Amino acid sequence: MLFPLPPNSARSQPAPAPAHRPGRALRHDDAVDIWIARWLRVRRKDLVVRYACDPRRLYEIWEEAKFAGSREQALAIFRERYPGLIDRVDSGPHRRVPRKIGPDQLALFD
Repeated sequence: MLFPLPPNSARSQPAPAPAHRPGRALRHDDAVDIWIARWLRVRRKDLVVRYACDPRRLYEIWEEAKFAGSREQALAIFRERYPGLIDRVDSGPHRRVPRKIGPDQLALFD
């Protein structure tokens, strides 16, 4: 299972070895670990390095476009392992925030 990366020490450390081999597609177990890492606030950049994947694969998991049911399974594991943190996390799926300002919003300034 996935655990947060250790904090950096004063000495430079080599990059941590990815938990999964490059060239291997993400699996359901990886998706569960990625959900738990999200709730533990592991940086997206660190997850991309750890799983040697494109960041869009993470968002496919978080939007539940792939590996349906992994969020519920991860939530059950998270409740068991980190009962004191369960009320501090948003366990819902990722929601996209549109960056484009629509023409409807310009009427608010009239």
